[in-house]
Amino acid sequence: AWMRRSWRSCVSRQLNKGLTRARTLLCCGASLLGMSAQHAIGAQDAPLPSAFVAKFAIEWHGITAGYSQLELTRSAPNTYTYRSRNLARGIFRLAFPDAISQVSEFVLVEGEVRPSSYHADDGSRDSGKSVDLKFDWQARRATGSAANKSVDIALASGTQDPLSVQIALMCELSAGRTPKSFWLVDNTEIKEYRYVPEGAVSLDTPLGKLATVIYRSERTGSDRLTRLWLAPALGYLPVRAERSRAGKIDFALSIRELTMH
Repeated sequence: AWMRRSWRSCVSRQLNKGLTRARTLLCCGASLLGMSAQHAIGAQDAPLPSAFVAKFAIEWHGITAGYSQLELTRSAPNTYTYRSRNLARGIFRLAFPDAISQVSEFVLVEGEVRPSSYHADDGSRDSGKSVDLKFDWQARRATGSAANKSVDIALASGTQDPLSVQIALMCELSAGRTPKSFWLVDNTEIKEYRYVPEGAVSLDTPLGKLATVIYRSERTGSDRLTRLWLAPALGYLPVRAERSRAGKIDFALSIRELTMH
């Protein structure tokens, strides 16, 4: 019995660390669905799709650890809400018992993505792990709380939250531009993430065989990076993403289903 408890505790700790990174991966990868099947998102006559539901598989060292359901809705012209909900399966429920959810509300202003609010909740009863941010673009301030710490930081033009940053990337690519970096509000700090093109490749997916372009996202001083496989034919929809650390892949996610409304 002692060995079973010790084994269960060890697995729980390791999976908790890993699945926390999976949540970050989903921010960097799956949230890109916000741009979906449009080709000129930055233009006034090509807004984001009004709604979609997508499903990704979370892969941990070759094992399907769970799934992420993503949903985009439009509440008003140029006003959108993007949601992600992650669910574990099997033994991974030991460290991931509840859904991990994120919500980003944003508006499109002359083709520019401007986040209005962002909330993240890891599904635990510990409210100290949640993030709540409000973006005031008139005052140029982001305020709120993150992990029980107060947030009040200045906003430069183009600053994004962990979900809207990828939508901003898609806007740039759909407009035919090659972005070099974005500023991101990460808890209590603003950090710069670089985006580097790495070529093109065709992938077999449940949506069919798709031509993709590969982008690498990284930050100075960190040994972690994310690679994204984006399908131009689907408006640069991501069909795969990988998070690696020190050259070794920690997590991956791959698209399984997509329903457009």
